[in-house]
Amino acid sequence: MIIITGGAGFIGSNLVRHLWEDEDIVVVDNFENGKKLLNIGNIPIVDLIDKKQFLKELNKTRFKDCDYLIHLGAASATTEWNGKYLIENNYKYSKILLEWCIERNINFIYASSASVYGLGKNGFCVEKNIEDPINAYAYSKFLFDEYVKRIIRNNNKIQISGLRFFNVYGPYEEHKKEMSSPIHKFYKQLIDSKKIKLFKSYGGFESGNHKRDFISVFDCIEVIKWIISNKSVSGIFNCGTGKAATFKEVAEIIIEIIGYGEIEYIDFPEKLKNAYQSFTCADMDPLKNLGLNHKFSNINYGIKKIFDICDSNLKYK
Repeated sequence: MIIITGGAGFIGSNLVRHLWEDEDIVVVDNFENGKKLLNIGNIPIVDLIDKKQFLKELNKTRFKDCDYLIHLGAASATTEWNGKYLIENNYKYSKILLEWCIERNINFIYASSASVYGLGKNGFCVEKNIEDPINAYAYSKFLFDEYVKRIIRNNNKIQISGLRFFNVYGPYEEHKKEMSSPIHKFYKQLIDSKKIKLFKSYGGFESGNHKRDFISVFDCIEVIKWIISNKSVSGIFNCGTGKAATFKEVAEIIIEIIGYGEIEYIDFPEKLKNAYQSFTCADMDPLKNLGLNHKFSNINYGIKKIFDICDSNLKYK
């Protein structure tokens, strides 16, 4: 049995689709947004539990055969500034689940975030302790990462692996709205207005040339599956491709796929100045040094695959 929190969300629902044939899957999530149910609507999972109810049921014997808890659930809005809400959901809730796993010898994989590196002035290497969160969401993720580091130093019972996801894109992002990937946003802009809006020059980058490490959700799933198959792998790791692409490249790929549209450059928003990652690129050496040899999709192939397998709502055909 594998329990997946956030299992009806973006990364979670895609992971469920790739694991259910080989594993009994229990999905835990916050279902106030009922649209997320459609993300897993046709998958024969074992059980579906609300995130608050799950805490009340942790001690029930039906979870005694659980081998992994994959904790992807979180308050994920980088624009959220309610610190109490973020600490409650991203730190305290995560601590409870990790401690439960340690007590019962259940392996624990969880989602961290590349946002912990802040503006990335010192790079994006986990091992250099260069985290510098610039918003409350990033701080909540950083706080749990630091807690996990202390636990790992004293843990010899279970596998504990955290993944700092970079810019993930793929099917089933609709419910994320403003927190969806640029790929999803650009496509919607193109359909609505035949234009894709990119930022003008800022922070030393020319118009449209801000760069991110965009990673397909399918590559993220392969990393998770590899960690599951290598139980000696514990630690906090980046999950990106190790290569950055410009927003202009992404926009041009989508325009080529759809067959029409143009790029419109807009002023860089004042509210994002000194609070925007103009460049990200994951250092993947720590995982590669442990044996990960997965070949990550380049941005062109990755985006085209999404449009090949998805309908006009960017859901599986």
